Amino acid sequence: MPVLRDKYSTGTYRVLINKRSEMLEKLKNEVYKANIDLVKHGLVIFTWGNASGIDRDCGFFVIKPSGVDYDVMKPDDMVVCDLNGNVVEGKMKPSSDMPTHLYLYQYFKEIGGVVHTHSTYATSWAQAGKDIPNIGTTHADYFAKEIPCTRQMNENEVFGKYEEDTGKVIVERFEGLNPVEVPGVLVQNHGPFSWGKNVHDAVHNAVVMEQVAKMAAFSFSINPELKMNPLLIKKHYERKHGKNAYYGQ
Repeated sequence: MPVLRDKYSTGTYRVLINKRSEMLEKLKNEVYKANIDLVKHGLVIFTWGNASGIDRDCGFFVIKPSGVDYDVMKPDDMVVCDLNGNVVEGKMKPSSDMPTHLYLYQYFKEIGGVVHTHSTYATSWAQAGKDIPNIGTTHADYFAKEIPCTRQMNENEVFGKYEEDTGKVIVERFEGLNPVEVPGVLVQNHGPFSWGKNVHDAVHNAVVMEQVAKMAAFSFSINPELKMNPLLIKKHYERKHGKNAYYGQ
């Protein structure tokens, strides 16, 4: 843990350390559960995915350890990193995708959780290098626009700081887009990333992304010329997320 400045009294120091430890333990449990939920929802097989969550007040984020089987993974195995990418707590290496998560946290200030999977249908759209068009109300309930696909990465990006540069091409693709209104992306030739207000919300959006990717693939196979009513996109997104939202209790 970082050392607090001397201006704090011993008592205050202990209270702050205890509070920080409690917050991180809670976050580690949440991130562990989110990773297990990816398996439960059928988005991950073997070790093909990861979830993380951030506590911006503490200045740390928690992520799954690299290459650990979900069947044996425990909450204490989660790895705590600071916002410079340094491991500050944990016995294992963080996910190899940690620099991507970190870059998204640095540039998308509104998000509190990130998920990456290789789920079948969303990954198929990513491998095809195609955005997932907003063609139905299920999609519009969660994403205000199409789910964008990034450009291909160049040689320097692939063989340089690959994972960090993956985050950079995501942020580049979001120029002119609001990551709150579009809580996910397809990395071309790779797979989907999603995010949300916390790690559980990020998992939820990952599940939705996979489902709308599946429905879009089926829909275009039935009618390659299909079009979506833009009025329905606006209506369904705003009734759940707009300033006058009325969906739910």
